[in-house]
Amino acid sequence: MSAVPRSESETLRGGPAARRARPRAASAPGRLLWRRLTANVGAIIGLVLLAAILLIALLAPLLTPYSPYAITVQQQFRPPSSQHLMGTDDLGRDVGSRVIAGTRISLMVASLVLLLAGGIGVVLGIVSGYRGGVVDEAIMRASDIFLAFPSFLLAMAIVAALGPGLTNAVLAIGLAWWPRYARLMRGQVLRLRQVLYAESARALGAGDARILVRHILPNCLAPLIVQLTMDAGGAILITASLSFVGLGARPPMPEWGFMTALGRQFLLTAWWVPIFPGLAISLTVAAFMFMGDALRDLMDPALRNVGGGWSAA
Repeated sequence: MSAVPRSESETLRGGPAARRARPRAASAPGRLLWRRLTANVGAIIGLVLLAAILLIALLAPLLTPYSPYAITVQQQFRPPSSQHLMGTDDLGRDVGSRVIAGTRISLMVASLVLLLAGGIGVVLGIVSGYRGGVVDEAIMRASDIFLAFPSFLLAMAIVAALGPGLTNAVLAIGLAWWPRYARLMRGQVLRLRQVLYAESARALGAGDARILVRHILPNCLAPLIVQLTMDAGGAILITASLSFVGLGARPPMPEWGFMTALGRQFLLTAWWVPIFPGLAISLTVAAFMFMGDALRDLMDPALRNVGGGWSAA
């Protein structure tokens, strides 16, 4: 009988070699995840942009050199300079201060839209996929009705019925977007409710609520997070679009879409008034899109074994 090498026997008995191997094995997925993240140029760009945007939103009151609401008629249409880095608008308000203040508003709007649409869609999608039958048919047919209309036009119709305003715009977008989350979660639940661990929990007497919360919902989070990240930029864009057509923010709120709409008439004489808010919208939407693409690549099960042979299952 051949002798087992010392290092292998220590590993089998849980000796020093095994203790040294465990941290390396445990940290391997984390290292591979970080390596894949840093190797993705889009992820780095999105991460840097999002970090800067979040920092600006958190420190907005400290970063604004002037009040975003202060009117100084004598300072109107001043071009970008050392005193006003982004110039002033038709009322003499500092465009840079208003853009910075609008960062917090845009992120807050995106968060509320995703919370409303995601909350409604996740609950209805889980119920639809798990219950099936008449409940599934009713929820899916209701989602078909909402999906039959372009989301922007549906949001416009809802805001027109409720009245212009940022609060009504958030409500309208949330109501227009819930079907995408309902269908996403329904598909995930239909796939997961038949897997072995869900069947085992059901055989052991676990109730529906426990199976959903403990076994199914955690495995649906990866695609949900990716969808939320990519939709955050879309929420900012569609809110700005509603404000641009006069159905969103109202004066004197420093919202990017509303600022762009007010400045479009001065595009040839004072280009900085609409350009800088529009640039803020573009950069923020691009940041969320880059991060969404990166998260999708990182969380895709088909890509988890690429480059390292590890699985998060």
